[in-house]
Amino acid sequence: MTDTSQYPRPPLPSQQQDNRPGLTAPMNPQPDHGESSYKGSSKLEGKVALITGADSGIGRAVAIAYAREGADVAIAYLNEHADAEETARWVEKAGRRALLLPGDITDRAHCKELVAKTAQAFGRIDVLVNNAAYQATYDKLEDISDDEWDKTYSTNIGAMFRITKAALAHMKAGGAIVNTTSVNADAPNPGLIAYASTKGAIQNFTGGLAQLLAERGIRVNCVAPGPIWTPLIPSTMPPSSVENFGNQTPMKRPGQPAELAAAYVMLASDEASYTSGATIAVTGGKPII
Repeated sequence: MTDTSQYPRPPLPSQQQDNRPGLTAPMNPQPDHGESSYKGSSKLEGKVALITGADSGIGRAVAIAYAREGADVAIAYLNEHADAEETARWVEKAGRRALLLPGDITDRAHCKELVAKTAQAFGRIDVLVNNAAYQATYDKLEDISDDEWDKTYSTNIGAMFRITKAALAHMKAGGAIVNTTSVNADAPNPGLIAYASTKGAIQNFTGGLAQLLAERGIRVNCVAPGPIWTPLIPSTMPPSSVENFGNQTPMKRPGQPAELAAAYVMLASDEASYTSGATIAVTGGKPII
């Protein structure tokens, strides 16, 4: 059993990354993706999962957990090749197959292509995890350009729509879709207004899609993380926010990617056969409405 009280608490070391969505290697402290702690129990034995944003952070933790539960994993990511290869190494170490799928999900053709390549390699898709996201911090609405707004929406909700639509052709009854929303869907951070509003859209999309797909036997749910220590944080937030990251939660610390994995496993598993249209909050004690 992992002693989570030992996870780092603010103040965290001052740090910034220039590239978005950031890299794992420069982070201090290093995130915990469950490399040493997650133990599988065959909950996803023989399944095929496509995970976007699986190179690092929450996506890597989910990929490791899914592999240890018995799933083959397609790892979709932008261009963080070293991070993605590390995720693939953990998947293969668990005895499962890994497929690397680099590319920009704001490209409509790429959304179809990554689904097609997953189906070609593995024969089908049992679980789709729409996890990739983009964010940037702004103090004033006037500072957000039209291009920045459009990029945020295209990455966070537009790609989710397109990838899901393409994946449905390869999913059968018993399949599961798990979307990553955020505590920002219910309690929006004004400095992340573009990102936060997409997360509200994701939660709404999840609820509507769950109803649309119920007769087809495909479940749709979402996970709402609170502040989680991933490369997105030092690459998109000012130094003061990074240093105090997670201090606003009742647990007074950021969550680690590993601490979300069990929620994604449960929602993907057959044990959650009557769970659809739900939001699972993993927020360090902060309630969502």
